[in-house]
Amino acid sequence: MRISDNADPNQKLIWNLLDIEHVMHRLYEGRGSQKQILIILNDTGMMTQSELTQRLGIQPGSASEVLGKLESAGLISRTTSETDRRTTDIALTPAGQEQADAAAQMRRQRHNDMFACLTEDERARLLELLEKINADWSQRYRDAEPHGGEHHGPHHGRRHEHFGRHK
Repeated sequence: MRISDNADPNQKLIWNLLDIEHVMHRLYEGRGSQKQILIILNDTGMMTQSELTQRLGIQPGSASEVLGKLESAGLISRTTSETDRRTTDIALTPAGQEQADAAAQMRRQRHNDMFACLTEDERARLLELLEKINADWSQRYRDAEPHGGEHHGPHHGRRHEHFGRHK
């Protein structure tokens, strides 16, 4: 079901943002995915397991599980830090570097595809507006609980045909 053309412009904005969020959720691997970890290590080089966990915003146990799989696959190496024996340094292996490069290339292509319908000027204007909203909302709603405890958004309890959402 599409929102009415005579709906409040704010409601239309919210619906569109929710649709965009839905698509982005489907396109991205997640905060602690193997590809995400490979891309981060590719960007930063060696880092500690603690730094990686903090950067990903995930629990240490979740990171350990994914890192174990990456290590078993020969994509990363974990070594005890020479400067602090309590920490573990993580680095890409040559095979991990190859996969990280491929994942980063796929991500760049996906980003290009996602905004291909916009001109460069439109992208710049959209970015400017989103940054303005993001800065305001970060300040205005910084103490708000996630989802306000309940979902009151425009899609709650409704089917949205465009992206195949169901009740």
